[in-house]
Amino acid sequence: MAAKKKAQKKTVRKTAASKKKAAAKNKTARKKPAKKKKAKKKKVGKLAPAKTKRGLKASEIVLGLDDRALAPLVEEIKAVGGAAIGAYAEPLSGKPVLIASIPLKAVQPTPFQRDLSPTHTKRLAEKIDEAGSFLDPLIVVLGEDGRLWTPNGRHRLAAAKVLGLQQITALISPDEALAYRILALNTEKAHNVKDRSLEVIRMARNLAETRPRTKESSFAEHFEAAEFLTLGIIYEQNKRFAGGAYTSFLKKVDRFSDRSLPVSLRQREDYAARLIEIDVQVKKIIDKLQKKGFKSPYLRTYVVARINPVRFHRAKKGETGPAMPIKSALTRMASAAKKFDVDSVKRGELAIVAAMS
Repeated sequence: MAAKKKAQKKTVRKTAASKKKAAAKNKTARKKPAKKKKAKKKKVGKLAPAKTKRGLKASEIVLGLDDRALAPLVEEIKAVGGAAIGAYAEPLSGKPVLIASIPLKAVQPTPFQRDLSPTHTKRLAEKIDEAGSFLDPLIVVLGEDGRLWTPNGRHRLAAAKVLGLQQITALISPDEALAYRILALNTEKAHNVKDRSLEVIRMARNLAETRPRTKESSFAEHFEAAEFLTLGIIYEQNKRFAGGAYTSFLKKVDRFSDRSLPVSLRQREDYAARLIEIDVQVKKIIDKLQKKGFKSPYLRTYVVARINPVRFHRAKKGETGPAMPIKSALTRMASAAKKFDVDSVKRGELAIVAAMS
């Protein structure tokens, strides 16, 4: 009997063990197959071509000189002693453009362009002469006074005069508004803050006379940035103003106004006057620091950064409003300039500013 019981126990154990093994096998079989790793999509570069194609086809671009939209321009060119060469529809907008040869004396730069640089003009004339070809045509529009204006070819026009050319080739557009939009595309001579600000304020004053009821904000695309208007007013008075030191501050607080352009410009006159007063205080601080032995070329940048009330402000994604109203910002900046403690300045701080600059 004892032997029978032992045999039964062994059988039970074997059966339990086999069941466990079977359950383990079933569990393994039930496991989901491993997922295949998804291939990472290649990041599209910033310069990737647009998926949607725009503009005209080749067959749509060619125009005849008898095109109705160009007829007045063709007559104008003949009247000033030039000659129409050809015409085409601009490939992006489809607007007509005339290619013509015109005498230099018939073309004038727009009145709101940057000041002419004699050094750049001389260098440009030398390089054109070395190349033996004047290949870049001017962009020309009909000005408000009926004359031919070039909005972005002032230095090439001057260089052509230095070289003694009689005629110059031009792309002439009947779109008068192009004179205000084209400056954003001007890469003939690199802009600095002063050049850009002077161009913008001259353009704004011209528009304030011709379109006095239009809001300043309506010209945002023409002016590019609001701070150029404020700085431009200062540069009209003082071409040596260090506007670059205040650009970071103004970018955070200066915005286009919804008031009419003449009214807005009067308001900006006040902003400019207050900024000039602040700069007077900044110069006094710099003089004190220099007397204490600080000789860094970044003194102004450092001082302006110290008195900037919005220097630590970081705009959130999608935020377009000012960090603080410009009037309040100027008030706080002026107060900080008057309270500036020159004894608190450490040489290590200046080194950091220099490295960041």
